[in-house]
Amino acid sequence: MKTQKRFYWIKTNRLIKWLFSNYIWSIATNKKTVYLTFDDGPTEKVTPWVLEQLDQYNAKATFFCIGANIQKNPTIFQSVQDAGHAIGNHTQNHIKGWETANEKYLKDILNCQEQLPENNSMLFRPPYGKIKKNQGKLLRQKGYKIIMWDVLSADFDTTVTPEECLNNVIKNVTSGSIIVFHDSVKAFPRLEYALPRTLAFLSENGYNCEKMEGF
Repeated sequence: MKTQKRFYWIKTNRLIKWLFSNYIWSIATNKKTVYLTFDDGPTEKVTPWVLEQLDQYNAKATFFCIGANIQKNPTIFQSVQDAGHAIGNHTQNHIKGWETANEKYLKDILNCQEQLPENNSMLFRPPYGKIKKNQGKLLRQKGYKIIMWDVLSADFDTTVTPEECLNNVIKNVTSGSIIVFHDSVKAFPRLEYALPRTLAFLSENGYNCEKMEGF
């Protein structure tokens, strides 16, 4: 029996960006710059492999880390920082905002924040992209920038082939795109194929990969 694929936007619809304009979906630029992001790490083997791939192209990225994974893998987390990448908050326990009371959700985010560097730029990405309007308001009041995405690789989806994962990115990327990958064990079968080829494509087409900061 064939598994039915879930529906989600690969290229985020303009209406969605307009309706939720308080969130950051892409970054306006007149340069050929894109923003690679990696969710759910740090993890053994996968995150160090990602760092190696980025280093080959002198590419910088933003890692949205789970606090519990930082505690499990502090040395790997430090290596992300040492390589000059940006760090974002992805909650302590990867909880879904839509299904969580505001007080509990905020506490989980602040628990993760305690694991992050003191000079952290207060970037936050909600797990699953699920966050209530009032949760977003509370976070913005505390100085967080809520980072969503323009292009979803879908590497998390086990029904997507590695080739589809790659095509999701290279067919939809434009200057200023925020692109989502995952440095997780679950995503790795697709990430392992798509990330090196994405980096090669971006390099060959004159794109620079930068971390998110100072906006």
